[in-house]
Amino acid sequence: MKVTDTPRRVVDAAITGYQRHISPRKGYRCARGALHGDQTCSAAVRGIIRERGVIRGIRPSVMRFVACHQAATLLKLFPGEVRGVCCCGPIPIPFRF
Repeated sequence: MKVTDTPRRVVDAAITGYQRHISPRKGYRCARGALHGDQTCSAAVRGIIRERGVIRGIRPSVMRFVACHQAATLLKLFPGEVRGVCCCGPIPIPFRF
């Protein structure tokens, strides 16, 4: 293992922990993933970080979260069509334990 791989592995482990322990308890889906039928933000960012590394992955990761916010805004125009969707931001997320 190279020293330069350490940040990438730490972020990957953090995302894995989020996906296993936090995401299933929050009861929401990624808005972009729900709208487009593709990966969730955590899966997409995990792939970005694995491919590009932490520093070079910051911009595309932020752009992914912006796209998720835009998808959440669009989905709000159709209340009742898609439920349980959330994106990053100052949204209080109720956890189920």
